[in-house]
Amino acid sequence: MSKQVLPVLQPDQACCAPMTREPLGEADATDVARMFKALSDPVRLRLLSLIASHEGGEACVCDLIGPFDVSQPTISHHLKVLREAGLVGSERRGTWVYYWVQPVALNRLSALLQAPVATRVGA
Repeated sequence: MSKQVLPVLQPDQACCAPMTREPLGEADATDVARMFKALSDPVRLRLLSLIASHEGGEACVCDLIGPFDVSQPTISHHLKVLREAGLVGSERRGTWVYYWVQPVALNRLSALLQAPVATRVGA
């Protein structure tokens, strides 16, 4: 069995270059599109925001149901989509599931969308 050595990125290092510097490859585009597709729903975007801003950086599913006018199974479906897109992690503790934002995923999206330094007049 071979051991693969993976590079360790520092928090200030981006995992992918901004689109303005180099085009996305097919695999990266597929991964990133899945994340953006997950975020394209207003309920999922709000869920991600609620989780990220929750005290302690994680939220119980019981804390996430109240702010929405949708059923608990619908919230569970949206959380599953966010989890499958790699945007949140989860862990069952007793009867409840707790969710937290995956910083690596948010950093990846942020680095990808990093705007170039304006070089044109009026830009």
